[in-house]
Parts: sequence; structure tokens; C-alpha cells
Amino acid sequence: MAKEPDETRDGVPLTNLDQPLFDGADATKRDLVDYLDAVHEVLLPGLRDRPLSVIRVRPGQKPFMQKNVPKYTPEWVRTVPMWAEASKREVTYALCDDRRTLLWFANQRAVEYHPTLVRADRWDRVTHLVLDLDPPEGETFSAAVQAAFLVREALTELGLTGAVKTSGAKGVHVYVPIDDQASIEDAAAATRAIAARAERIDPELATTAYVREERGGKVFVDSTRAGGATVVAAYSPRVRPGATVSFPVGWDNLDQVSPSDFTIRTTPGLLAATPAWAEQLPAPQTLPADLIAEGHEIPVARVVAMHEGKRRAKARREAEESS
Repeated sequence: MAKEPDETRDGVPLTNLDQPLFDGADATKRDLVDYLDAVHEVLLPGLRDRPLSVIRVRPGQKPFMQKNVPKYTPEWVRTVPMWAEASKREVTYALCDDRRTLLWFANQRAVEYHPTLVRADRWDRVTHLVLDLDPPEGETFSAAVQAAFLVREALTELGLTGAVKTSGAKGVHVYVPIDDQASIEDAAAATRAIAARAERIDPELATTAYVREERGGKVFVDSTRAGGATVVAAYSPRVRPGATVSFPVGWDNLDQVSPSDFTIRTTPGLLAATPAWAEQLPAPQTLPADLIAEGHEIPVARVVAMHEGKRRAKARREAEESS
């Protein structure tokens, strides 16, 4: 006999609401549901029409990322098939377009929401460039903030503008909305070129080195969020101590905040005083042709790292064979 739900919202039965959310969250599943319901009007615009991956946390299990929707997904949840090159298979993604779907995900203990940079109806174009500023281990959030200002300076020199949000972890995300003129490859190239320009402004602070050991204690300006990649949505909770939230703060306030300021408990009360993420994003912009050309001259970081890894492995084998 099926257990009676604790409550029902928008036709979605909600169960086990008083269970702890995850270790270190200082929150229950009910707190997650209440939070997502409270912010759904500002969260959903960033999810709508985009293939969605979520990070779920089941009791007693490690967090896991779910891309393919489970077999028990309700028929009313919109889905879209997408070929996954990495796993060489078709994946059926959910489209979280409305409050009802978001509440269903919340009841599945989906804590993090990672939409793609492409829309379901336009696979061949990304809508944003994203630069992820990741400070080195042990560094403070302020280092990522200073690197974000380098990205803004590089954008300004190009006649482009971006919006900024905390990642909800220890970093910062800069979003640059673009029009549909650039292919996925060109958009990826432009992202690499912007990262390289930011690094050149202050190479003592920022680096584009993909291999962690080569970063020398600097902030990594990650330009690899391109194509079918996902980025955690604005207002999404994170599986982090205190259940922090990725929050749009605006350039003027970026150096005055801390990631811990934004949690599933504090964020709903901050919405009224902060413009919504959709309002902070500039209008789509055309990428300069010379920026795209510049980026195509820069090797793709993951490919370089892969070849370097193979080279090092080969060197180790040869050293072991000769010893």
C-alpha cells in the first residue's frame, strides 16, 4: 500500500519531507521544497526549454548527477532526446518548464539544477558564453572576484558586457549572452580568447592552464563551458555545507559578498532587493569576428590536457622499463 504524501502542491505528492537533506546541509527535504517553490518564478526562466541535468542526494548515498530521466517520470514532464557523444548513446533529458515539474524534481531530492547552454529547439547554437572563475585550493572567494573583474575588463575592451553570479561553491560565473550568428565552434573559440585576454591583463592572478598542477596557485579562468556543456543555474542550491545557492549579485556588489551569504534559508528574503537574473543579463550580442579568429588559434584546453596526460604516461612507462 502506497504511503500517503505529507502534502500535495500543484498536483505533486510530496513525501518524507522531514528527512535530513544531506550531511552538512542543516536543512530537511521540506526546506528544499519550500525554497524551490519560493524562488520558482526567478529560477524557471534559466531552465525553461533547456535540457536539464540534476544532482540528486538520496538518503545514505553519495550525490549523483542524473541526465536521463527515470522510467517512473510522469507523462506530463516534458522531455527531449539528445545524442551524448561522450557515452555514445541517446539521452532523454527533462525540460523543467513550470512549477509543477520543479516540485516533482524537488520531491526526487534533486538539489542542483544544471541546464545546457543550448535550447532544445536549437541544438546548433549556444545562447551564452560562460567563464568560470575557480580559485586555487585554500584561496578565498576574493581571488575569484578579482579574476572576474579581469574578465569584465577584457569584455569591455571588446565592446561586450556580461552579468555575474556566485557559483554557489567557491567561484564566480560570468555570462555573456550572444545572438545566433556564431556556431558552437566559434562561440567556444571566442570564450577561449576572452579567457586568454583576461589572463594577459594580470598573469600573476589568472591562468588558463587546464591541468591543475600547472596553475601555480592562480585563479583558473575556465573557458571549457561550451557546446553541450551545462552550468549550474542562477538560484540553484548546491550540495555544499549550509546548502548554499548560486546567486546573481551584480558587478557593483561582487566584492562585498561571500558565497555563504546565499543559502536556501536566506535567499528568498533577498529577492525583493535584487534584480532577477533574467533582468541582469544584457541583450544578446554579436561576437567580433577578430575575437573568434583569435580563439581558433588557441588549442582546446581539454585536448591539450589529454595529449599531455598521454605523453606523461608514456614517459613514466619508458622510465620504468629502463630502470
